[in-house]
Amino acid sequence: MAKPVVAIVGRPNVGKSTIFNRIVGERVSIVEDIPGVTRDRIYSSGEWLNQEFSIIDTGGIDIGDEPFLAQIRHQAEIAIDEADVIIFMTSGREGVTSADEEVAKILYRSQTPVVLGVNKVDNPEMRTDIYDFYALGFGEPIPISGSHGLGLGDLLDEVVKHFPQGGEEDYDDNVIKFSLIGRPNVGKSSLVNSLLGEERVIVSDIAGTTRDAIDTKYTIDGKEYVIIDTAGMRKKGKVYESTEKYSVLRALKAIERSDVVLVVLDAEEGIIEQDKKIAGYAHEAGRAIVIVVNKWDAIEKDEKTMREFEKKVRDHFLFLDYAPIVFLSAKTKQRIHTLIPMIDIASENHSARVQTNVLNDVIMDAVAMNPTPTDKGNRLRIYYVTQVAIKPPTFVVFVNDPELMHFSYERFLENRIRDAFGFEGTPIKLISRARK
Repeated sequence: MAKPVVAIVGRPNVGKSTIFNRIVGERVSIVEDIPGVTRDRIYSSGEWLNQEFSIIDTGGIDIGDEPFLAQIRHQAEIAIDEADVIIFMTSGREGVTSADEEVAKILYRSQTPVVLGVNKVDNPEMRTDIYDFYALGFGEPIPISGSHGLGLGDLLDEVVKHFPQGGEEDYDDNVIKFSLIGRPNVGKSSLVNSLLGEERVIVSDIAGTTRDAIDTKYTIDGKEYVIIDTAGMRKKGKVYESTEKYSVLRALKAIERSDVVLVVLDAEEGIIEQDKKIAGYAHEAGRAIVIVVNKWDAIEKDEKTMREFEKKVRDHFLFLDYAPIVFLSAKTKQRIHTLIPMIDIASENHSARVQTNVLNDVIMDAVAMNPTPTDKGNRLRIYYVTQVAIKPPTFVVFVNDPELMHFSYERFLENRIRDAFGFEGTPIKLISRARK
């Protein structure tokens, strides 16, 4: 089930990003540290009272050359479209401003629950000044201090109360759920239609035709699938056409609900930064991934073309070296038959388990071949390894000191595990833990 979405809305300079970072804490994405992916921290994950949620910092949505109030309005409208709960952030230092009132007018028209936060209330004496914020019409204002981390618990207590309960269809465990993500107009709707063999989704050359994710049940050779189609991933209108980040927000809900994510690229247009951003979220979410190069029929080819394009994909998506690449044409159905078998492989590996004794044999052989690193005379010692989770396969490596596990050696162990057990199409996670 997709996590609830919380959006922070407010005029500039009220501390939206500070509050965002406070709520996210150490959970802020580390995908930027992986070569080959760039992304902004506009969207991340938080947790409160054992409930995980996704959180949007609308201050990171750049509307371009729009006038000041228009930018605020557009950011608020995006939050209304995407969020289950909105945090309306104001500032106790300046009091209620005309820009706050502008945001309030937009939020009045929404059915989305709104929690009112008053930031920059850095000392108890300032609490008496927050009562003016009742005039905004969103109930009791909650005083907080982003710089000192005060009052966030009270704010999140109120946010969690408004999370939706249930309401989403659950599928059997044997049903493979896969989504199609990518820039508008790379051919996601056409690909869905080709798989289904019928015009189930409206196909258009205008980016953004399909507004919301559509679940389509699909059976082939007795196997059941659910296609989560995010097709355009953004709505029509100037605000959505002018902000690439919005398309990422659209993809994230589908990623959360998927077992396998198809990252769809356009063979004609090639690869751009936004492709890497969107794929980075799927990788970070731990989903199985298949890279689909669509519109392959439109490319002039010789015997080297596919190999050269594959190298280009690998160079751009260094962090997806485990993901298989499928070349096809949704329009002509060229090579379309190769896609479902690859989805099956990725899904199977995403759920695969490895016996502990076999796993440890592989790890000990790897250590014998490439001894563990040392730091200031201390050598990393690996005692044993065990798999603790699937989707994605997750392994705990028990060691003498987790600080001695260098990233490069962890990568070496991951490669040895892949050499031994495959895991094509799925990320795997290694967690170093001190043996007690």
